[in-house]
Amino acid sequence: MSTEPFRNVCLLPQTNQLLGLYTIIRDRSTARPDFIFYSDRIIRLLVEEGLNHLPVMDRPVETHTNETFKGVGFKGKICGVSIVRAGESMEQGLRDCCRSVRIGKILIQRDEETALPKLFYEKLPEDIADRYVFLLDPMLATGGSAIMATDVLIKRGVKPERIFFLNLICSKEGIDNYHKAFPDVKIVTGAIDRGLNEDKYLVPGLGDFGDRYYCI
Repeated sequence: MSTEPFRNVCLLPQTNQLLGLYTIIRDRSTARPDFIFYSDRIIRLLVEEGLNHLPVMDRPVETHTNETFKGVGFKGKICGVSIVRAGESMEQGLRDCCRSVRIGKILIQRDEETALPKLFYEKLPEDIADRYVFLLDPMLATGGSAIMATDVLIKRGVKPERIFFLNLICSKEGIDNYHKAFPDVKIVTGAIDRGLNEDKYLVPGLGDFGDRYYCI
């Protein structure tokens, strides 16, 4: 699906390799070890793409041949914030790309009486307002949890343009809802599904990501 109608959405190039990875993790018959392995590969691609969008500054270095290489370095510090529990599956992919990266956590669960998301727990770096933040959650369906998590970050002083929301699959409805609340947050995703079913699951989707990743 083209992202032309969507402002501030970066869709990974839909290469045969990426489509092959999604074919494996969407397949209901894929065993858990394979689901984890191929999901991790996609997560790594999402993190790499997210890093491409961070601002840089000139950083010349001297090489072993006594030449100067006109390189670049990131302007600021970053951190990851996972929406527990499924978002925790994306933490290792961030660590694989960024050594000693700080990780925060936000726990949001659906209130059984109201069916609305409710904040239960947050643990974030004290200096998070000075960092670029990768918000991590594999699925963007209605956007309720992501909106609440982003609101927590902004209340802690993080500027919306410093937040990058990384997810494997999202829906148009989720994008619309999320960007209605936070139009300046960039979404980095690998797939945009056609919609949601009556149970608010992404379709074609892949089921419950957290259950498939963590449960035997």
